[in-house]
Amino acid sequence: MTPITIRALTKRFGTTTAVAGIDLEIPAGDLFFLLGPSGCGKTTLLRMVAGFIEPDAGTIHFGDDNITRTPANKRDTGMVFQGYALWPHMTVRQNIRFGLEVRKVKTDQANQRVEQALAATQLEPYADRKINQLSGGQQQRVALARALVIRPRVLLLDEPLSNLDAKLRLDMRLQIRELCKQSGITAIYVTHDQHEALSMADNIALMQEGKVIQTGPPTRLYRTPVNRFVADFLGETNFFPAEVVGTQGNHILLHTPFGNMASATYPENLPQGGAVTCSVRPEALQLIMTSIANGKPNTFTAQRGPTVYLGSLAQHRLIAAEHELKAYELNPRPTSPPSATTCHIDPADLVILRD
Repeated sequence: MTPITIRALTKRFGTTTAVAGIDLEIPAGDLFFLLGPSGCGKTTLLRMVAGFIEPDAGTIHFGDDNITRTPANKRDTGMVFQGYALWPHMTVRQNIRFGLEVRKVKTDQANQRVEQALAATQLEPYADRKINQLSGGQQQRVALARALVIRPRVLLLDEPLSNLDAKLRLDMRLQIRELCKQSGITAIYVTHDQHEALSMADNIALMQEGKVIQTGPPTRLYRTPVNRFVADFLGETNFFPAEVVGTQGNHILLHTPFGNMASATYPENLPQGGAVTCSVRPEALQLIMTSIANGKPNTFTAQRGPTVYLGSLAQHRLIAAEHELKAYELNPRPTSPPSATTCHIDPADLVILRD
């Protein structure tokens, strides 16, 4: 397994800086996601790792090897493209075998590795079919098998599920993760789909305007975003202003539009006083009975607006202190909450943002 180290990597196209001095440490065997909106530089970064684009500055290491100026065909990477890039005149088996022939792998060994790849991707029944006889999901598995069969040091995936329908994308997420983990390979996966990243990644680098804004496991980015962009990009959230007024034990005390509250989050460079922005996820904004609110921190009253009932989930719109809030109720009660509803936020779910 190969760790990847990226240092001060930079790429400019004319006056536009697509990648701005990025540093990343990707552990060996990690399924690592580059996530962000279109134009943030994630595909440019991936293509520099692949060797398709030469950086203007910085270095890329695979383990102890500096591969920054190594030609793409000498980097020992496997690539899965958005459009699959399969040979239509070849069968599934021939497509998978192609990379081994280019590398002049011995026939017996090549045969064994192709059969193993077919089995791992569940493509054995389709081995002798042409590519145009396969569904989109089957073609995606051929592209994966072709990339994995050469046993590369690093697997690179550029939005591989974007051409599939919604249900097939869900099925393929689990299959891709299982294949990557079974092979033990280090993989970098580019996507703009937050759900894809949250459900599959070991670690995520969330990018904006050529820079990495936050890295870490999905749970960390979702539960403790460092700023408003991260909180807003990864799912839905409620923002509201607050003022830091002090600390008490392990909690930061805040004055908010809904009254005094406490937060258990400690962002870097937290001001000792003054204005901040807070974030609370809709599923963390709890609707509780007024009778049990006494003594609970971070409670306030809101007026309930329209509710959208989705069976396992109810989406409530609330108004409190002239602020509109969203609250998600899992396994909603048969009866709707009263128009005046008591809300509670656990201090661990009240996130203070840097900006």
